[in-house]
Amino acid sequence: MTGASTIQTEALMSTSDLLHPDFETLADGEIRALQDHLWTAQWAYVSDRSAMYRRMFPASVGRPVTLDGLQDLPLTDKEDLRAGQEAVYPFGDYVACAEESIVRLHRTSGTTGRALNLANSRQDCDRIASIGGRAMHASGLRSTDRVVHCLNYCMWTGGVTDHMTLEAAGATVVPFGVGNTKQLLQAIRDLKITAISCTPSYPALLEKLLRDEGGPAPRDLGLRLGLFGGEAGLDNAAFRATMEETWGFGVRNANYGLSEVLSTLGSQCEATTDLHFHGSDYLFAEILDAEGNRLPIREGTVGELVCTHIEKECQPLIRYRTRDVITVTGTGRCACGRTSWRFRVSGRTDDMFNVRGINVFPSAVRKAVSSLPALSSGHFRIRLVGPGPYDRIQLRVEAAERLPGTAWPAAAAELEKAVREQAGATASVTMIPHDTLPRTAGKTDWIERVAS
Repeated sequence: MTGASTIQTEALMSTSDLLHPDFETLADGEIRALQDHLWTAQWAYVSDRSAMYRRMFPASVGRPVTLDGLQDLPLTDKEDLRAGQEAVYPFGDYVACAEESIVRLHRTSGTTGRALNLANSRQDCDRIASIGGRAMHASGLRSTDRVVHCLNYCMWTGGVTDHMTLEAAGATVVPFGVGNTKQLLQAIRDLKITAISCTPSYPALLEKLLRDEGGPAPRDLGLRLGLFGGEAGLDNAAFRATMEETWGFGVRNANYGLSEVLSTLGSQCEATTDLHFHGSDYLFAEILDAEGNRLPIREGTVGELVCTHIEKECQPLIRYRTRDVITVTGTGRCACGRTSWRFRVSGRTDDMFNVRGINVFPSAVRKAVSSLPALSSGHFRIRLVGPGPYDRIQLRVEAAERLPGTAWPAAAAELEKAVREQAGATASVTMIPHDTLPRTAGKTDWIERVAS
């Protein structure tokens, strides 16, 4: 590392301005030097203060562990956190800070099991917001924007925490939440709002209201940017193109993250539809194969993302299994100038189901359905009867708005072919009328599980 680079990295180690552009253009070696510096202090803190990790890593407590040496430690999963929470309620035995340092409490949605209580200190909140602001800025949000935030302001992190990331990017934030869609559409026009933050499925609900009320076309509302998160689907080029054509705004997958890890750790920039990994000064990322071996972070690598906090006060995690399967799509300098590595999310290991030996992700099914907008609205449900494995993917798919009933059999056949090509498994499609399935302002659950 050059002397100038050393000075630059040391400055980053002490600065609280985490939107500093220098960090986003550091070379890999400089980023790793920063991570090693932060981890030395973090490991000493966690091994001294976290009862859970003292219990899980008894042979390592009191001894130095490097980031490369993490490979020798066990993995942590959500069940470990749930067990710790039930033993020491409400924050769990992995809490490392004093309770008086906790300034905010969130709760996970509980969609994959019992909800977790998530605690953050003032420093944690500031770091989460700053890194999220970095991600939103990368996605195109600017201080000149007025952005309406349409996620639920309840105990989950999507409301307040994502609001704070939008503010950290410098934009004027309108904290709207969900519901009152007529009022929302009026506010967009009255306040000359330029950007919207919501789930990818939410615009469909707004489109329906505009259509039913005889209102203006969506693109006439004047939005220039759509910042989306919480659901899969934006990797589908046809779905993205249809939304951009309908609304006239730029579509960005802007806040990929996990509540217990980092609310926003990845976003798309204006130069690529891949996600930048924005959190390298807060997280050390590993990608593991099915046997748990660490894989190199280089283009083409596929595996499960595992994260370790290198600077976290309240509930630090070490080798935490995100259950997200990712593909590394690029390293080195992006066309936008950032040097962070890029990736796509294939699906979740806990959402995955097996059809005749083929592992299927709901995101692959959604990509297939969304690729044929002339045949389907893009809305569907996967029906899983019993625990599996299954003989085929059973689907109910909404017909496109103007698709006549006489065309449904041919449409079903085309959709079955698309699902087979994308997901690799046989599908059985039942067409249902347009607008049959509910639209939601929150996350859409694409799977209907039925006891056998």
